[in-house]
Amino acid sequence: MGELLVCPECAHEWNANSDDAADETESAAVIKDSVGNQLFDGDTVTIVKDLKVKGSSTSIKVGTKVRNIRLVNGADGHDIDAKVDGFGSMMLKSSVVKKVL
Repeated sequence: MGELLVCPECAHEWNANSDDAADETESAAVIKDSVGNQLFDGDTVTIVKDLKVKGSSTSIKVGTKVRNIRLVNGADGHDIDAKVDGFGSMMLKSSVVKKVL
């Protein structure tokens, strides 16, 4: 409909060139690791300190590689979703990982 975009399900109308669309892209936070490197989806990181895992008698050791991370907007600062070998899928904080360059 001219310059407006219309949702086919709810008939909501909005302008694609509006300031709201620009605010959404700018509000995406830049996530950095413990040494300041910017993280992206699919990166490989290593753990920089031992992490106790709730419900397990063992911990994740320093130097454990975690491949193919996904950046999420999690609770309590947990902004990385990843599968750690031997522990399964879990949420990690970016402050306890270092990007493998």
